[in-house]
Amino acid sequence: MTDTQSAPAQPDPRRWKALALLCAAFFMVALDGQIVILALPSIQADLGFTPAGLQWVLSAYLLSFGGLLLLGGRIADLFGPRRLFLVGAVLFLVSSALCGLAWDGNVLVIARVIQGVSAAIMSPTALALLMTTFDEGPERNRALAIWTGTGAFGATAALLIGGVLTDLLGWSWIFYINIPVALAMILLTPVLLRESAPQVKGVGFDIGGAVTSTAALVLAIFAIVEAPTAGWNSGQTLGLLGGAAVLLVLFVIIESKSKAPLVPLRIFRSSSLTGGNLMMILVGMLLVGFNVVVSLYAQQVLLFTPVIFGLGTLAYAVMDLVSANVGGALVTKVGYKAMALIGMLLFGAGALIMTFISPDGSYFGDLFLGLIVFGAGVGTCFVAVTIAALTGVPDEDAGLASGINNAAFWIGGALGSAVVSTVAVAYTTGTGPVALTDGFKAAFWACAIVAAVGVVIALVLLAMRKSAAETQQAADVH
Repeated sequence: MTDTQSAPAQPDPRRWKALALLCAAFFMVALDGQIVILALPSIQADLGFTPAGLQWVLSAYLLSFGGLLLLGGRIADLFGPRRLFLVGAVLFLVSSALCGLAWDGNVLVIARVIQGVSAAIMSPTALALLMTTFDEGPERNRALAIWTGTGAFGATAALLIGGVLTDLLGWSWIFYINIPVALAMILLTPVLLRESAPQVKGVGFDIGGAVTSTAALVLAIFAIVEAPTAGWNSGQTLGLLGGAAVLLVLFVIIESKSKAPLVPLRIFRSSSLTGGNLMMILVGMLLVGFNVVVSLYAQQVLLFTPVIFGLGTLAYAVMDLVSANVGGALVTKVGYKAMALIGMLLFGAGALIMTFISPDGSYFGDLFLGLIVFGAGVGTCFVAVTIAALTGVPDEDAGLASGINNAAFWIGGALGSAVVSTVAVAYTTGTGPVALTDGFKAAFWACAIVAAVGVVIALVLLAMRKSAAETQQAADVH
């Protein structure tokens, strides 16, 4: 055997620079999901939104993003992630400019839909590129820790950046900030990212699977987003969820018979992928739900301006980033299941601390400690469940697995926002700071309950790992 034949493949020398580019994309995608939260009052005043219509500035992005993630991830496998990532970056640039220039509410909502489509393309393709750039093992775990930490930081920093930009420059700048980043991504993609051949070759495109999966996700997310207004027991909510369930069953039937399925059902045989994505739904519920409640409490009860509250979340965002890097270093040593358990415990502790908020509270007396503890849970759990969901996934399914992972988070985010809003309204009896605080306390209790469910699931997964290890040890003995 020659030296050329025996020498292992050398890692791409550009891989860490490529990771920086991919992380920048994920940061912006996560940022744009929530950056509008503190800008909504200004947008409503300028564009004349009704209270019911205003939510669609947030929901339009979530609906198109979450609904198209599976499709975007699989198309990356079929046609190559690098070229699709570039398409997403161009679309992100155009839609962000249109959002900032929006002259009425309809234009802004349509632009947000397009922006969500661009995110549904960029997010799974960027993660698929990361997985094919780094070999599975400690180096990929490190890269995934940086990746997830960056995304989680984007979601938490959205409150900081959105508040400051809205107060100092105006709400349009929460969208204009995307333009230089999108331009950099377009220019650097050909330089830093490897040419990507399609991972799945010689197969057709599963149109039936694409239509049913996308329609099911869109109906489910729409039902969840509208549930606090329409009512969880309303005909609209139950009808939409029922329609989503029927489409999901039809999708499974199509995939089981298709020669080239959009989502090969074999992928769900992986317990780590299934368990990791189940946990990711809970992470999305907790992160988005917590952010909604804490921002409402800070503005409606403590009367913080967007810029003041945004600056107050700096410690929250920094703790998230630090814990993601620490979690990434520890996950190789103790395992992703143990780290997921620790993360869920931190989530629960942070939410419980926030149940002690008061109507005449202060930043350090009522917010600071809860933000720090909850922020530590964000980074720790996000890293662990992402690694769990992507461990053992072959290159030909990298885009699909990435799409499933992203979809799990944003479906959880929609559910979390809807649940905490419903609980807060149900427990707000009257008006004024005292009544509002009671509602927000109940919403934080809801977050703590979700975290408790996550702890139980993490313990079950740990027990499953122990059982598997004991079975293997017994087999080795015999």
